[in-house]
Amino acid sequence: MARIDYVELPSLAAHELTAAFYGKAFGWTFTAFGPDYSATTSGDVDLGLQGDPNEALSAPLPVIRVDDIEEALDAVLANGGTLSRPIFTFPGGRRFHFIDPGGNELAVWVAEDHRD
Repeated sequence: MARIDYVELPSLAAHELTAAFYGKAFGWTFTAFGPDYSATTSGDVDLGLQGDPNEALSAPLPVIRVDDIEEALDAVLANGGTLSRPIFTFPGGRRFHFIDPGGNELAVWVAEDHRD
Protein backbone atom coordinates (compact mmCIF):
# COMPACT_ATOMS: atom_id res chain seq x y z
CA MET A 1 0.00 0.00 0.00
CA ALA A 2 1.34 3.42 -0.93
CA ARG A 3 0.78 6.41 1.35
CA ILE A 4 2.36 9.74 2.20
CA ASP A 5 4.38 9.05 5.32
CA TYR A 6 6.95 11.85 5.19
CA VAL A 7 7.08 15.56 4.46
CA GLU A 8 10.37 17.34 3.88
CA LEU A 9 10.58 21.07 4.55
CA PRO A 10 13.29 23.40 3.27
CA SER A 11 15.14 24.84 6.24
CA LEU A 12 18.03 26.79 4.76
CA ALA A 13 18.54 29.89 6.89
CA ALA A 14 18.24 28.40 10.35
CA HIS A 15 18.18 24.60 10.34
CA GLU A 16 18.93 24.26 14.08
CA LEU A 17 16.41 26.99 14.97
CA THR A 18 13.72 25.30 12.89
CA ALA A 19 14.27 21.96 14.64
CA ALA A 20 14.26 23.73 18.02
CA PHE A 21 11.01 25.53 17.11
CA TYR A 22 9.13 22.30 16.33
CA GLY A 23 10.61 20.65 19.41
CA LYS A 24 9.46 23.43 21.71
CA ALA A 25 6.13 24.12 20.00
CA PHE A 26 4.99 20.51 19.56
CA GLY A 27 7.37 18.36 21.58
CA TRP A 28 8.85 16.66 18.51
CA THR A 29 12.30 15.07 18.75
CA PHE A 30 14.64 15.25 15.76
CA THR A 31 17.46 12.89 14.83
CA ALA A 32 20.42 14.45 12.99
CA PHE A 33 21.46 12.81 9.72
CA GLY A 34 24.49 15.01 9.12
CA PRO A 35 24.96 18.75 9.64
CA ASP A 36 22.16 19.87 7.31
CA TYR A 37 19.42 17.29 7.77
CA SER A 38 17.31 16.12 10.66
CA ALA A 39 14.02 14.30 10.97
CA THR A 40 11.44 12.97 13.35
CA THR A 41 11.33 9.19 13.44
CA SER A 42 7.95 8.45 15.00
CA GLY A 43 6.93 6.06 12.24
CA ASP A 44 3.62 7.76 11.51
CA VAL A 45 3.98 10.80 9.26
CA ASP A 46 7.48 12.09 9.88
CA LEU A 47 8.95 15.52 9.19
CA GLY A 48 12.37 16.08 7.61
CA LEU A 49 14.23 19.39 7.67
CA GLN A 50 16.51 19.91 4.66
CA GLY A 51 19.18 22.53 5.33
CA ASP A 52 21.44 21.82 2.37
CA PRO A 53 20.94 24.59 -0.23
CA ASN A 54 21.96 22.18 -3.01
CA GLU A 55 19.25 19.69 -2.06
CA ALA A 56 16.35 21.73 -0.67
CA LEU A 57 13.35 22.58 -2.80
CA SER A 58 11.53 25.88 -2.48
CA ALA A 59 8.34 24.17 -1.24
CA PRO A 60 7.45 21.28 1.08
CA LEU A 61 8.09 17.85 -0.47
CA PRO A 62 5.48 15.15 0.25
CA VAL A 63 7.07 11.71 0.18
CA ILE A 64 5.13 8.53 -0.65
CA ARG A 65 6.28 5.20 0.78
CA VAL A 66 5.89 2.17 -1.48
CA ASP A 67 6.78 -1.53 -1.45
CA ASP A 68 8.34 -1.61 -4.94
CA ILE A 69 10.13 1.52 -6.14
CA GLU A 70 10.69 0.37 -9.72
CA GLU A 71 7.00 -0.50 -10.10
CA ALA A 72 6.06 2.90 -8.67
CA LEU A 73 8.42 4.67 -11.07
CA ASP A 74 6.90 2.83 -14.04
CA ALA A 75 3.37 3.72 -12.87
CA VAL A 76 4.25 7.41 -12.37
CA LEU A 77 5.75 7.70 -15.85
CA ALA A 78 2.99 5.68 -17.54
CA ASN A 79 0.31 7.91 -16.07
CA GLY A 80 1.60 11.37 -16.91
CA GLY A 81 4.22 12.07 -14.24
CA THR A 82 7.59 13.54 -15.21
CA LEU A 83 10.78 12.33 -13.57
CA SER A 84 12.63 15.21 -11.88
CA ARG A 85 15.28 13.14 -10.06
CA PRO A 86 16.10 9.51 -10.85
CA ILE A 87 16.27 6.79 -8.20
CA PHE A 88 19.06 7.44 -5.71
CA THR A 89 20.22 5.95 -2.43
CA PHE A 90 20.13 7.84 0.88
CA PRO A 91 20.63 6.75 4.51
CA GLY A 92 17.61 4.52 5.10
CA GLY A 93 16.53 3.65 1.57
CA ARG A 94 16.10 4.74 -2.02
CA ARG A 95 13.88 7.37 -3.62
CA PHE A 96 13.05 9.32 -6.76
CA HIS A 97 11.30 12.64 -7.40
CA PHE A 98 8.60 13.41 -9.94
CA ILE A 99 6.35 16.24 -11.09
CA ASP A 100 2.64 15.45 -11.24
CA PRO A 101 0.39 16.82 -14.03
CA GLY A 102 -0.54 19.76 -11.77
CA GLY A 103 3.10 20.86 -11.42
CA ASN A 104 3.67 19.56 -7.87
CA GLU A 105 6.93 17.85 -6.97
CA LEU A 106 6.69 14.72 -4.83
CA ALA A 107 9.07 11.91 -3.96
CA VAL A 108 8.62 8.15 -3.71
CA TRP A 109 10.73 6.04 -1.38
CA VAL A 110 11.33 2.48 -0.24
CA ALA A 111 13.12 1.46 2.97
CA GLU A 112 16.59 -0.02 2.55
CA ASP A 113 15.63 -3.21 4.34
CA HIS A 114 12.72 -3.76 1.94
CA ARG A 115 13.51 -5.95 -1.05
CA ASP A 116 12.04 -4.80 -4.37
